[in-house]
Amino acid sequence: MRSSNPVFSRRGFSRDNGHASFNAAPQAGAATAGTNPFAQGTAANPYATNPYAQGTQPGAPAPARTDAMTIDDVVTRTAMTLGTVIVAAAIAWWVMPVDQANLGSAYGVAIGAALIGFVLSLVNSFKRRPSPALILTYAAFEGVFLGIVSNIVSVYVAPGAAMQAVLGTMAVFAGVLIAYRTGLIRVTRRFYGFVMAAAIGFMLLMMVNMLFAVFGGGDGLGFRSGALGIIFGIVAIVIGACILALNFKQVEDGIAYGAPREEAWLAAFGLTVTLVWIYIEMLRLVAILSGDD
Repeated sequence: MRSSNPVFSRRGFSRDNGHASFNAAPQAGAATAGTNPFAQGTAANPYATNPYAQGTQPGAPAPARTDAMTIDDVVTRTAMTLGTVIVAAAIAWWVMPVDQANLGSAYGVAIGAALIGFVLSLVNSFKRRPSPALILTYAAFEGVFLGIVSNIVSVYVAPGAAMQAVLGTMAVFAGVLIAYRTGLIRVTRRFYGFVMAAAIGFMLLMMVNMLFAVFGGGDGLGFRSGALGIIFGIVAIVIGACILALNFKQVEDGIAYGAPREEAWLAAFGLTVTLVWIYIEMLRLVAILSGDD
């Protein structure tokens, strides 16, 4: 199954280079939470061979795995990644002044951090093996961007907007997790296709809107302000919630199919990207509902 992040589509858990794929049936006796709806008819566990083994030929049987990914690994790595985002955001919030005299420089730092974070996200997306250092560096720059933007919105648009966006993001995460675990959300091939089509379509539409805003001035086509902004903000949050379900499915499949422990960093990266997406849309929605965008 391919990465479920709309911006940073990655080969990830379904790499065409022969590495980790969750699109195959597990080994006999392997513990699974159910059948894999994305199975392509292959019978072997994709982790029956170890592409990281030193001194072995590609495709050679791997030794018995003692470093398989667990839910504790995913929780720990995700906590580290999100913790880095939060700490960097808090530091940026308190260190970077956003008063009128320094507002321009604050915007500059935020944009610079966002661009660096975007580049690092692309690097992380296409690396053959997850890099904890690069993932945490991405989280740090993303945190700087979020901290400055959140402070600006809270000061000039809607006091308390950041806390509202945090609570909203937590509510979405908890709601999707409960719905996924209770079976209210079932990740099937059709669900995956619908979500990815919606995410790609949304991103293309937002890119068009941004181009109109850059060359035409104002808010472009008006998709991110007023009544349309509220509608598109809700749509973006719903898409993010659906992507969270895909992230949960990837984690579940990774554990069931014996993904190597280092892949927990990839899961943490995917969850972080999705939660950042939801937080930004929550913050934007709060700003619009407060009467300004």
